[in-house]
Amino acid sequence: MHDLYTPFKLKGLELKNRIVMPPMCQYSVEQKDGIANDWHYLHYVSRAVGGAGFIIIEMTDVEPDGRISDYDLGLWSDEHIPALKRIVDACHQYGAKVGIQIAHAGRKAEDAAVPVSASAIAFDEKSKQPRALETEEVKGLVQKFREAAARAVKAGFDAIQIHGAHGYLIHQFHSPLTNKRTDEYGRELTRFGREIIEAVKAEMPEEMPLIMRISAKEYVDGGYGLEESLAFSKVYMEAGVDVFDVSSGGEGPVGSGSRPGTHAAYQVPLARAIKETLDIPVIAVGRLDDPLVANAVVGNGDADLVAVGRGMLRNPYWALEAAAQLKKETAIPKQYGMGF
Repeated sequence: MHDLYTPFKLKGLELKNRIVMPPMCQYSVEQKDGIANDWHYLHYVSRAVGGAGFIIIEMTDVEPDGRISDYDLGLWSDEHIPALKRIVDACHQYGAKVGIQIAHAGRKAEDAAVPVSASAIAFDEKSKQPRALETEEVKGLVQKFREAAARAVKAGFDAIQIHGAHGYLIHQFHSPLTNKRTDEYGRELTRFGREIIEAVKAEMPEEMPLIMRISAKEYVDGGYGLEESLAFSKVYMEAGVDVFDVSSGGEGPVGSGSRPGTHAAYQVPLARAIKETLDIPVIAVGRLDDPLVANAVVGNGDADLVAVGRGMLRNPYWALEAAAQLKKETAIPKQYGMGF
């Protein structure tokens, strides 16, 4: 029987527990240059001190106009490597492993003068009108993901996550709602994501796992559901994905026919379906802040890892507090031992 504090191993990634700090944008880059600063250092390293087994750095973009805002992290230049390496090295010192999410916001790039997308379809009536990428530009972005992955490896990350969820660019390509192209990237909706996976894998050491975050369900009228996400996930798995981080939504204004849940573990059935159908490790996410619920997700075999977002924003030491509540053994920094 596994629980939150059972170690986890996949390829060269060895985690002391199953607790993941998911990528959550901080919008805290001060000079708009994409370089991590002291806020990012304190934010992530404190969660390593606080017992998280695996920390995934927030959405980090492959080009300046791929950011949600000008205050987001970047990985389009070698100048970004030192600050990220400083964070990784410090987290390792406190027993956590670290991944990084590389991405492009596409039409959801709020500060881009003219956002880009698979097709010229705006997110909503209040959003900027994007332009459709030319075929050669799409191929160029695949290369930018590859170059970002090479920088992530140089920075010492233990894993890389590709962001294919929440309505960002890869999601915009594999969703029929936003991809109305007639070229090769429209005839095969998964082509862009598949080529990115293959390009990123080419830069990664064999022992480094590749994670992909997906939205397993859309919440707009006419959006795709689990059957479709299982199909595109199979393509992505065959291209090289080792773990799926299973979320949902983000593709557009919520339609009247479908709404996301607000109850604990509302997305866990999606993660379980991906895990069981494709026989691949998954990360579950979504209202899993209660240690009893998070522990049950692992114990019941619904997911291999559990991402705790809001809980870790409120409490950097969530993993230590959860162990105390669940009466599980975990390493506590000697400086804090008296508190436990």
